[in-house]
Amino acid sequence: MAMFTAEPKRPEAYEGFRRETPEWFKDAKLGIFVHWGPYSVPAWAEPIGALGTIDKETWQKHNPYAEWYYNTIRIEGSPAQEHQREVYDGADYDAFLDAWKAESFDADEIMALVARTGARYFVPTTKHHDGVTLWDAPGTGDRNTVARGPKRDIVGEFRDAAERAGIRFGIYYSGGLDWHVGGQPPITSVIDDAHRPLDKAYADYAFEHVADLIEKYNPEVLWGDIEWPDAGKPDGEKSMAELFRRFYRARPEGVANDRWGETHWDFRTSEYEQGREQETGMWENCRGVGFSFGHNQIEDESNSLDAAGAVHHFVDVVARGGNFLLNIGPTAAGEVTPLQRATLEGLGAFNAAHGDAIFGSRVLDAAIAQPSDEPWVRWTRTGSAEAGFVAHAFVDAPVGTAVTLPVDAAAVDLSAAVGRSGARVYAGVESIVVHVEARDVPGPVRVDIPVR
Repeated sequence: MAMFTAEPKRPEAYEGFRRETPEWFKDAKLGIFVHWGPYSVPAWAEPIGALGTIDKETWQKHNPYAEWYYNTIRIEGSPAQEHQREVYDGADYDAFLDAWKAESFDADEIMALVARTGARYFVPTTKHHDGVTLWDAPGTGDRNTVARGPKRDIVGEFRDAAERAGIRFGIYYSGGLDWHVGGQPPITSVIDDAHRPLDKAYADYAFEHVADLIEKYNPEVLWGDIEWPDAGKPDGEKSMAELFRRFYRARPEGVANDRWGETHWDFRTSEYEQGREQETGMWENCRGVGFSFGHNQIEDESNSLDAAGAVHHFVDVVARGGNFLLNIGPTAAGEVTPLQRATLEGLGAFNAAHGDAIFGSRVLDAAIAQPSDEPWVRWTRTGSAEAGFVAHAFVDAPVGTAVTLPVDAAAVDLSAAVGRSGARVYAGVESIVVHVEARDVPGPVRVDIPVR
């Protein structure tokens, strides 16, 4: 698959979709991801760490992704399986679909929170690996949120709220895994062909779903996951190529990620620490506030990003040329937890103060200034050759610290350096010293320096 692959290759049938990533996506920098499904009822996983830092066998048996609960409870001897037996008497997973009521769900209220972060796009799950669809998807019978559980078109409500808020709308769809339809054994280590439905019947089933999402909800982002059934990759009437044709006809400036199998992509993706080697060209890093995407009742402040942590991660991603897709996992009732809300509100406060140096920015030429980890310094660049460029330094150091910025004095106007939000600057002949003072928003302080 293209995801997490160093040098993916497009088949000839997909070469025609290759193009420059649209400017809006390069400028967007921040998106909000939402994982919500029947797994939000048990809301249980072991918060053991970040993807990409734990071996596969340990990861699957102790999976920290609550949205993988359906898989984890089928692994013999897993703590999740024991939890399912003790708390739910080993009930069938679909009991959670009926128990999921979404009684407090207000799409406009969630979208107002999203808007306050400064996010430019929004991507909710429409079908995760459990196969439950959050709209009345073709061929799903009553195994969707319109017929059971919430009895609402959640995708449609999110789309309408995003439109009202002026936020670009995307869709997540798991094309490569469907534990209900596929009937494959549980994944206990790496995902291989034995765990993916590959046949024509499933390829057609998935095709009808994504075609329906494109037609009904007109998304601007297609965010696939864990491959695409092999039978649907060769060009034809119900192929991934046909889905891309329909998508780009409806949204010429739309974008697709690299998880639709080795077919086509407009941007690469990494997830927590996995796939960091593929953060080249146009890319996006995704992660949750905690170690799970779906709501996990066990997570707390000790294993979650606070506001300053989210800002730190966001600035680092943007400084290296990427976008950040930050996930929230609502409760079964449809509420964003206070912990996650505080993180998003803090990120929003930082962006309200410093968004002009973040959104629409580009990577600063390393010949002018370079990032460092000790002390922590990251750079962005805004402006144009005609209007003038400005380099922005973000400095994270203890209050009272004096940090000397390593800049090329010949490339910047040291005398015009300006400290922002808790930073005072002293410009010398060859350097700038930043004195870090009390911050008024979470995250690093900022210095603006005109580029000659």
